[in-house]
Amino acid sequence: MKNLLQTEFAGVKLKNPIVLASGTCGFGREYSEIFDIEKLGGIASKGLTLNPRGGNSGIRIWETPSGMMNSVGLENPGVTPFIENELDWVNNLDVVNVVNLGGHSVEDYVRGIELLNEVDLDILELNISCPNVKAGGMNFGVKTDMARDIVKTMRKVCKHKLVVKLSPNAEDIVEIAKACEAEGADGISLVNTFLALAIDIDKKKAVFDNLYAGLSGPAIKPIALRMVNQVSKAVKIPVMGLGGVTTWQDAVEFIMAGATIVQVGTASFMNPSISLDIIDGMQKYAESENLNNISDIRGII
Repeated sequence: MKNLLQTEFAGVKLKNPIVLASGTCGFGREYSEIFDIEKLGGIASKGLTLNPRGGNSGIRIWETPSGMMNSVGLENPGVTPFIENELDWVNNLDVVNVVNLGGHSVEDYVRGIELLNEVDLDILELNISCPNVKAGGMNFGVKTDMARDIVKTMRKVCKHKLVVKLSPNAEDIVEIAKACEAEGADGISLVNTFLALAIDIDKKKAVFDNLYAGLSGPAIKPIALRMVNQVSKAVKIPVMGLGGVTTWQDAVEFIMAGATIVQVGTASFMNPSISLDIIDGMQKYAESENLNNISDIRGII
């Protein structure tokens, strides 16, 4: 059977366009015990910061009627421990290795990239939107000028393919995407979680210690889909689309909206191997529609 899902993103070849989203799969080890993760197109690492982070205090996950909220706070081992303990394991898999990097300052970003420049990886996903970290990168991802400045600086330093992950809470996500392209980004990733609030009426206070948290899951899909469509029309560089993908039909919608890669996140908490169902469904859809490749329908909306 011919693989109709082979995809190329900024010169990087994937066996299919499905990538596990950052922050939802760790570094892949746990999921590898449940299903064959080498059937995936790629894995986006847990969001890394230059130094280790213990994450936020209090409740970190809260279920909503159509998704979930998280206030994990970028808990991670830090860039150097990742390189020492996880990188070789991921690189030995037959998947595209997307390393997600966040930062609390320009200096942190630069030093993190300098360390990652010394190792092999396929794509560096620069997270400039961290709505669940008080001192994190949200300010970089909300204002166009700040996003332009951070990408301009990181492009000068980064030796890898550089994809910028955008916040849906941005003042103008299309203008920010265009600014990232102008400063040399190889691709755009969107959307990250939406800033949201949960209240415990019995305790009469917010659920999360940080007050606001990131909303993901099916509830955000129509908005994410709209943003992916808007951005993909405005830039020439490829787009990674994500936000509420739970079925192969969702993934096909994101491709039609203009995405080259589709990331799956929150859905994996409902069914860890759901990405394999999505891949299988997309392949059958492409066959039934007599497509030469899934890219035939990319950006048709």
